[in-house]
Amino acid sequence: MADIHPMKTAAEAALAEAYGALRAKLPADDQSLPLRDTAFESFYESGLPHRRVEEWKYTDLRALMREVKPLAPAPDSKALDRARLPSRVVRDHAHLRLTVVDGVFSPMLSDVGLLPAGVRFVSLAEALSMPDPFVIETLGMITPDNAALSLNAAFMTDGVVLVVADGVRIELPVLLQHVQSSESGQAVYARSLVVLGKGAAMTLVDCYEGFPGAANQTNAAIEMHLGEGARLDRISVQGESPETLHLSSLVVSLGREAQLASFALAAGSAVARNQLFVTVAGENTKILLSGASLLAGRRHSDTTLVVDHAKPGGESRELFHSVLDGASRAVFQGKIIVRPGAQKTDGRMMSRAVMLSDEAEIDNKPELEIFADDVQCGHGATCGELDEDLLFYLKARGIPQAEAEAILLQAFVGEAVETVADESIRASLMEIAELWLAARS
Repeated sequence: MADIHPMKTAAEAALAEAYGALRAKLPADDQSLPLRDTAFESFYESGLPHRRVEEWKYTDLRALMREVKPLAPAPDSKALDRARLPSRVVRDHAHLRLTVVDGVFSPMLSDVGLLPAGVRFVSLAEALSMPDPFVIETLGMITPDNAALSLNAAFMTDGVVLVVADGVRIELPVLLQHVQSSESGQAVYARSLVVLGKGAAMTLVDCYEGFPGAANQTNAAIEMHLGEGARLDRISVQGESPETLHLSSLVVSLGREAQLASFALAAGSAVARNQLFVTVAGENTKILLSGASLLAGRRHSDTTLVVDHAKPGGESRELFHSVLDGASRAVFQGKIIVRPGAQKTDGRMMSRAVMLSDEAEIDNKPELEIFADDVQCGHGATCGELDEDLLFYLKARGIPQAEAEAILLQAFVGEAVETVADESIRASLMEIAELWLAARS
């Protein structure tokens, strides 16, 4: 019987052609090249995910990605000048900056020399080309079956590798700033690796920025491995141009008693998907995943997460808020898995949305898969309009309608932002939200 192969879309065929042309030019060595080949074979076999793929039911990437943008060239001096953007999140206090421009790490825009002792840094391109045995062995150690991640691994150009030694605490926030300098549209595939040793700690702020009018495609991934007792606070801000297609993935493994807190703010892009895959690989871990989406026009924002409790005693909390105006659409897909033997797991998940328009849409799909009997797990989802009684209360005190709405929305978004530990970063996140609300008004 002849083999039957599904027809490829124009975008899938273009990606295959691009990989064939770029394979020998992307940073790689005989040891690291199989990573790329395996990843692209995995993608090509499944193709771009579509609505019949359950995990992509509400974000049909095959329909949304009908063309493939050319891979961004290495940044020239003009691109680097355009990338000298002050960060909106940590601009008001000291931080360590690591900048990736058009998918390529830029030493001249970074503070590598200021990283404290006990922190090893190397660019991903350098690690793949040398190659670096530790990076090659660690990269992709956690490999969810996911088309966006496979594409990222196949085309990854550069990024940062941070290895923090046992007991080292990086006191200043580390800003990982991704900038798209193009005005005409390009594709960027950046990937970073963060490894924290036993008892190590740091705050990582990853930001994604671009210029209005550029219909870019971004596929970014960060892989994290937290050792015993390590703590990592991560804040992600997606503020790319309103024409961008943005895919971002966070893949994390936690050792015994490790702690992870991750907050993501989506306030840009035409289409955005924020993926989080968290594996509890040690006992008594603590996880807090939170975020807020600010949507208007016809913007589409998808938050998809999987928290896999493979060891006992883990605690996880998920809280995501969305504000929707115009004909925008938000998607929340959250899954908590409790493996056999992962007793004493405590997992809670909540998604809330405020609808400011009759045309807006929210799709919630919370899931629990529990294979242990001594656990506490639950999930919830709410959506609705602003409280008319509260609006009346504010307007009765002379506050105009638009300002009254903004006050209530600030409080709603603020509940999610309050999960961020750093007070200065919280204030910056609220400023971004307030600017969005002011523009709406």
